Amino acid sequence: MAVSTVRRRRLGGELRKLREQRKLTAEVVAEATGMSQPKLTRIETAHTAAKIEDVNKLLDFYGCDDQDFRAGLIAITKDGSKRGWWLSYRDVINATANDLILLETDASTYKTYEPAFVPGLFQTPEYARIVIERLRVRSGGTVDDLVQVRMARQHILTRPNPVQVWAVIHEAALCANSNRPDIMAPQLDRLLTLSRLANVNIQVMPTNAAIHPGMSGAMALMGFPQRQDLDVVLVEGLISSLWVEEPADVELYRGKFQEITAEALPVDSSLDFITAQRDKIK
Repeated sequence: MAVSTVRRRRLGGELRKLREQRKLTAEVVAEATGMSQPKLTRIETAHTAAKIEDVNKLLDFYGCDDQDFRAGLIAITKDGSKRGWWLSYRDVINATANDLILLETDASTYKTYEPAFVPGLFQTPEYARIVIERLRVRSGGTVDDLVQVRMARQHILTRPNPVQVWAVIHEAALCANSNRPDIMAPQLDRLLTLSRLANVNIQVMPTNAAIHPGMSGAMALMGFPQRQDLDVVLVEGLISSLWVEEPADVELYRGKFQEITAEALPVDSSLDFITAQRDKIK
């Protein structure tokens, strides 16, 4: 199942990071723990599901005494979720949202193209409420709960060592709801405020742009500091979403995102466009 694979990738990446921080080879760890080197490699590369006893054995050998961190990895091993603020919303969010939060919390880079909406990481509560109300197709939790989750996700933008975000937003998303200046003006202001952060870049895709890969739909590419082949792409749909995890496929999306940024307005021109649209509807 794709969700389980995503979690295994996170587990494998963390275990490999612990080993490399201690400057240990896989052969040394395998011999010391009584685990075969191929098995350890398969766990680190997420080609096999790890057993709880294997993870505990590795964490003991690495001297991991952070109990919350250990509990989080064991939870992933049991196909659960890593410890975090979102546990209090486990009855509200679905499996895809749970994995998205887990992954974006650990990500060092976040590249996204949005053809119809302001990205969730940039949304104001009022804008998020409209999007959630209009798009939700399944019951489970209140709209208030889902808005709170979306707002809580945004802490990754301003935390110490924040995620580096590069977002391309289609012009149509910025011009929608222009008859609701009470919602769109603060939302556009929010984009301008976020654009001042050193870790946030925002580009606008103009309606007169040439045909480009973003026309196939929204995407979000999350990169991780451990290894590039742990990067993942989320392609979201109304009812179901797809995790793209194969390194070659992720690399394809990475290249296509570069094509999207090349077709979009430059950053300065994009901010000028957002400012002009904000001033127009105020």
